[in-house]
Amino acid sequence: MRVADFDFHLPEELIAQQPLAARDASRMLHVERATGHWSDRWFREFPSFLRAGDLVVFNNTRVFPARLYGRRQASRAQPVSRRNPAARDFLHGRIEVLLTRQLSSDPNEWECLVRPGRKIGVTERLFFGEQDQLEAEVVERSGFGERRIRFQPAQDFFSILDRVGHIPLPPYIGRPDSSDDRERYQTVYAQQRGSVAAPTAGLHFTPAILAELPRQEVETAEITLHVGLGTFQPIHVERVEDHKMHRESYVIAPEAASAINRALQDKRRVIAVGTTTVRTLEYAIRAGQGRIAAGSGSAELFIYPGFEYKVVQALLTNFHLPQSTLLMLVCAFAGKDTVLRAYEHAVAERYRFFSYGDCMFIA
Repeated sequence: MRVADFDFHLPEELIAQQPLAARDASRMLHVERATGHWSDRWFREFPSFLRAGDLVVFNNTRVFPARLYGRRQASRAQPVSRRNPAARDFLHGRIEVLLTRQLSSDPNEWECLVRPGRKIGVTERLFFGEQDQLEAEVVERSGFGERRIRFQPAQDFFSILDRVGHIPLPPYIGRPDSSDDRERYQTVYAQQRGSVAAPTAGLHFTPAILAELPRQEVETAEITLHVGLGTFQPIHVERVEDHKMHRESYVIAPEAASAINRALQDKRRVIAVGTTTVRTLEYAIRAGQGRIAAGSGSAELFIYPGFEYKVVQALLTNFHLPQSTLLMLVCAFAGKDTVLRAYEHAVAERYRFFSYGDCMFIA
């Protein structure tokens, strides 16, 4: 299966750069899996598509300011070019680090992406914040800009990170992060710190819509998957089957596991809010040999057409990047032809795409 088969044309002006004023004001493309038919709706209508007994599962991860701008110690003595500002920044050791996964219970060791990726080597020391509040050493180097770094122990590491770090907006949002993004690039039910990207299908929910669900006898549950490289790392191979997913940490509480297992036993619909929820549930059912087991682990499940879904019967999701693992997951759920035709319709109807954009409900 070719990665290029999951391409589509998207005019740049349809990539949402800002969130809407109201979370629930987004459009929603309703897609029927059985027939391939769709209709143009609004997200605030979402509760009307639910039935008594449905179980809606959310990912309650919380985005943290994981993007750090700093400098390299190794560059201090290098000369400066006045003719080339970009070169001047590089020679001054200006770097960007995106923390993607915490590797132990203490906050000292992390997987990360670095820029400039080819130039930052093992043993280099990195400094962050105007007064070098954080210091780290590169301890391992991998491909495509990936590194393992170790921070010097610091009291209140995450408090410092909150001050010097930036909300990691995706690269297709062509502006710096703002103070507003700390609230808007976050679901209203976010609890567990650990994600470098928002589970964006959840960005549309408001407290009022959440309150509507139990009134319709719709059950809810929350799991946690901390979004990391497994979600947004580009595919660098030509064949889909050759791609390797990165691990992402998840937690399923006992009450959530019980609710999901009851719904499956009763043959009630399990509705996933977002692709991260899908990957967690479908990984956990396989790890538990047919049941969702409470506990924590690392998911590295790559879902693409041909995959057999065992848990999820309906999916709320945003529109995803061409040739991405997330688009492949949606195609595996609803069929590649149906999904790509629905995307063509969304483009023609001027839907807003990606993280701050509109959504699809596939049932």
